[in-house]
Amino acid sequence: MNPLAEQLNENLKEDSPYIYDMLSTLGKEMYFPKEGILSQSAEASSQAKKYNATIGIATENGGPMHLKVIQDSLSAFQPKDLYPYAPPAGKPELRSAWREKMIKDNPSLADQQFGNPIVTNALTHGLSIVADLFADEGDAIIYPDKNWENYELTFGIRRGAQIINYPLFTEDMSFNSDGLRDALLEQKDRGKAIVVLNFPNNPTGYTPSVEDGHRIVAAINEAALAGINVVVVTDDAYFGLFFEDSMQESLFGELNNLHPRILPIKIDGATKEEYVWGFRVGFITYGSSSATALTALEQKTLGIIRATISSGAHPSQTFVLNALRSPEFEAQKAEKFQVMKGRANKVKQLLDSGKYGDVWEYYPFNSGYFMCLKLKNVSAEDVRQRLLSQYEVGTIALGEHDLRVAFSCIEEQYLEDLYDLIHQAVLDVQQA
Repeated sequence: MNPLAEQLNENLKEDSPYIYDMLSTLGKEMYFPKEGILSQSAEASSQAKKYNATIGIATENGGPMHLKVIQDSLSAFQPKDLYPYAPPAGKPELRSAWREKMIKDNPSLADQQFGNPIVTNALTHGLSIVADLFADEGDAIIYPDKNWENYELTFGIRRGAQIINYPLFTEDMSFNSDGLRDALLEQKDRGKAIVVLNFPNNPTGYTPSVEDGHRIVAAINEAALAGINVVVVTDDAYFGLFFEDSMQESLFGELNNLHPRILPIKIDGATKEEYVWGFRVGFITYGSSSATALTALEQKTLGIIRATISSGAHPSQTFVLNALRSPEFEAQKAEKFQVMKGRANKVKQLLDSGKYGDVWEYYPFNSGYFMCLKLKNVSAEDVRQRLLSQYEVGTIALGEHDLRVAFSCIEEQYLEDLYDLIHQAVLDVQQA
């Protein structure tokens, strides 16, 4: 094992042994090189005043070389903020700005200690980093039965973790905190579990109430008290899009520094929050009261980044930073929020109108981009195929009877026509 990795591990063993025990074999072996191209280039950047022949970019006229045909399209930005490599952890100014935004959006974090956000290539990359650092073959990864299918690829296929699902909803359609608790306590013999919490939930568009949020935290804490090391990932992809009564903050804040056996990790980003899906700018943030643990986790995370993508795209980071600094940012974001809320409210109004009879029920939704129909007596896949072939409408079939509808991408005036067509497709399948 590399001496740098050994030192990070020794620091964790001495300072935060439970976090050390949470690491996968790869996580224990991971480190960020202190000697090599990056470190030597960093040293040269401060001392090589005459010639700096280190980092692998081309320069011209005192700045990064670039093509005019590209710069003409990006003329609002300086070449230095576009063309050079961004640091593996991301632009320092962006990391600071996102941290400030996190505290503003989650006031409970204001007086807490937690890590500085590290820039990822959007949220999937952040989840992949968690999987690499913490998931070994056979480890338990726990998340509800209504989930984003990429979790299986990221934790199950890539890392060989055992996927354990519990029903998202109780019979009265509230969050099933008892199901989460039971799934956690079943890992007593393993001594470790990874939990993914995704609110607003994809595919249902559901965020629990504040009271249910407390129950979730209590269930995780109970597992920690029972001697189980719990890595808790808050996948906050759709954070902020809360349209009705629900939690308004990420559970990351309530979990942070709750118990030494609990390691909360916040995965979020500009991707969906700021409507810049193609920019691929996300963040991973660790929660701990230990500066030693936070340093070790950051170094291991940078090692993963260095070994996979090297660093994130610089232009995207510059664009997001520029937006966060703009005095118009909050007003423009609030405007888009109202558009999204209007669409969600319209869908709920349609579904509650009685217009569509009793061919379906719908799962609770109060946030995010999606809602999910629970079709009665017909196959969701049959309805999906009918919608495509007969009505040129795209939806997502999940399991036997669930049909996900993304109201995020349908303008409000067309929503009634959309659900009329879905209803007709259900009738068609029933009569076939």
